[in-house]
Amino acid sequence: MVVHGANVQGHLHDCLDALVSGPAAPVEVIVATTTPAAHRLAERFATHDPRLVPVPLADGTPDAAARSAGAARATAPWLHFVPAKDRVPAGAPRTVAELTAEQPPEVDVLLLDHVHSTWRTSGSPSPDGTVLARAGRVPRTLADCPDLLGVTPLLGARVLRTDFWRAHPEWHAGTPQSPQPSEPHKPHKDYEDYEGYEPAADDAYLAYAALVHARRITAFDQVAVDDRRLRPASLPPPTPARTYAEVARYEAVQRLLAELDAPREVRAALYDVMVHAWLRTIARGAAPGPVAREFFHRAARAATRWRPPGHPAPEGLDGIRYRLLERDAYQPYRAVQGVNHKRREVRGQLVRRGRKVAAKLRDHRYRQALDRPVEPDLAVFSAYWDRGVACNPAAVAAKLAELAPDVRQVWAVAAAKVPLLPPGTRYVVPGTPRYWEVMARARYLVNNVNFPGAVVKRPDAVHLQTHHGTPLKRMGLDQQDYPAAAQGLNFRALLARVDKWDFSVSANAHSTEMWERAYPSRYVSLDHGYPRNDALHRATPARIRAVRERLGVPRGRTVFLYAPTHRDYEATWTPRLDLAELAEHLGEDTVILVRGHYFYGGAAAPGPLAGLRRDGRVVDVSAYDPVEDLQLAADGLITDYSSLMFDYANLDRPVVVYADDWDTYARTRGVYFDLPAGAPGQVARTQDELTEVIRSGAWQDAAAAKTRAAFRRRFCEFDDGRAAERVVRRVFLGAAEEELPPVVPVDERPAVPTPQEADAT
Repeated sequence: MVVHGANVQGHLHDCLDALVSGPAAPVEVIVATTTPAAHRLAERFATHDPRLVPVPLADGTPDAAARSAGAARATAPWLHFVPAKDRVPAGAPRTVAELTAEQPPEVDVLLLDHVHSTWRTSGSPSPDGTVLARAGRVPRTLADCPDLLGVTPLLGARVLRTDFWRAHPEWHAGTPQSPQPSEPHKPHKDYEDYEGYEPAADDAYLAYAALVHARRITAFDQVAVDDRRLRPASLPPPTPARTYAEVARYEAVQRLLAELDAPREVRAALYDVMVHAWLRTIARGAAPGPVAREFFHRAARAATRWRPPGHPAPEGLDGIRYRLLERDAYQPYRAVQGVNHKRREVRGQLVRRGRKVAAKLRDHRYRQALDRPVEPDLAVFSAYWDRGVACNPAAVAAKLAELAPDVRQVWAVAAAKVPLLPPGTRYVVPGTPRYWEVMARARYLVNNVNFPGAVVKRPDAVHLQTHHGTPLKRMGLDQQDYPAAAQGLNFRALLARVDKWDFSVSANAHSTEMWERAYPSRYVSLDHGYPRNDALHRATPARIRAVRERLGVPRGRTVFLYAPTHRDYEATWTPRLDLAELAEHLGEDTVILVRGHYFYGGAAAPGPLAGLRRDGRVVDVSAYDPVEDLQLAADGLITDYSSLMFDYANLDRPVVVYADDWDTYARTRGVYFDLPAGAPGQVARTQDELTEVIRSGAWQDAAAAKTRAAFRRRFCEFDDGRAAERVVRRVFLGAAEEELPPVVPVDERPAVPTPQEADAT
């Protein structure tokens, strides 16, 4: 990986911090920086992470030259270029490393997806996922799949074979020098008012050129980079030359295709991409009048020059724009644009007026779908308010695919989460016509929360409620006496959703009792265990070791998973532990994995915690999935009131409860039992007590083991590794209760391997 360029608006820290604090990956990270302050920052990170190789360059070195200098220092077989302003999502480096290792030698480029962020949004999906998924994971030539030219030209979403990059010296911009502090500052290359166009300095051109030159391309819909789009008002205003460079870029790619005698379908695909890009620029109207006019003329000449013979214009308004551009008819184009603007205004009024009509139409279509027969082999899954494939629904779906592969599985997933889905997942986006059609026709609906209230319960449909934890805090109707927890809840609407349940899954008798009390209705309680916990009981030493390696945990280290929960009485997250101090007291042989409400919120300034994160002693795993992996990797759990403790107890490993605000929590949220009195291990009320519990060894002494055993017998009652099988056989296959695999008593279950045993293998 090559992180390169200027530390624009201070984002380099976030970029490097995300790399070193996420799950470890076997990657080399070249950091080619272009200011003295950025050099020092890269060196501080490299002190704690040997994967980082700082390459300091002269102050003001253009970004493209920094990119080339970083690539020249790389020793890895593949190059992934990441501008310093961007960041790499958690897990992406390991994913890229695994994908590149699988590629045959004729593949020169991996084409991946991306997300983008702004000052007010984070991780928004790109429009490329569908094209990438359609291309599949089979190595192809560009002629086999010219639609790949329509993927966003983002160099950070391409991974190039190093030999392939070096075989094209024309892509290497400039010859950067070593730092020279006395050299005066030079303006950033991207902001210079230049008339010439240098393809090697243009990331977008190189993104196209890589596809054009590649012998084979493999496309994946995995996310490789988070493209940070800087606020335009924070940047120097674009010069006319930068505006015209968009025409020059596509002309350069067209010349390249002509030189290589590319097939007609490839040239036609690029032509459509090119013209659409220019029309978008013209439609935005950001440039002043004379510049906009000149851009139009330049684009018109280029469109005429590169139009493939006989290539048809699209239908409708786009076709009119095409033809006006190719004729260089600026004034008629502006007239059409003006009419279209007025049309949009009218359309906006109609849209606003028609929202109620549209809602009624959607409802009508949904009712029509409800009149059609249920599809007996269709199952819809959702988890955590449509966030993706996770938790008990994911475990049920996996076992269902094994025992009843003829059942078609579809996941309801929010649009923003679609890029993160496992490859090949069938999905629908909530609110779309397809979503409502699938919801109306599905025989089975599985969720760990409730489906929307508008979903109709059909008599021959089966709703399976899996829940997502053992209740310590008050739930459902039991929240009515606790205003902090009940704020905004409509209990009548809640009960209407509960009345749609046919089955409710439970991990223990306590949960069964609380669910039936908090959610009173006619559903059948399934005392079968939580399917997601099957993975804990079936873990092998090899899997545990693999997870710890993925997280960058060296052999022999003691790992604590810190999982705090949310407080209803707090408007924002308040740090309850000073993890920098705790980590220092526990020593270099201890690693703390932090899961949940991230306590420092991505602070930009390096400090004690940042240093501990860089050397792997504190690792932010809030975005890591599945959480079962984190449990397997941990020697012990530190939590307050998170339901994760009930799942973790299945491993029969130590738990320390940090109950610094128990009285306040119990009074404002409401609880079902006194946790300090019935905790699964030692209880600490202050950070000093917590530190002493761990340093003294009390966290894993005989007293802790005794309380943990009692806790396990009470709350791990039905979790024995076969919960998903029982649920699938009962709900989907219609097995009677006596035909299901019996639950193995807690004291008779095989011990789950410990991390120490895994390290010893």
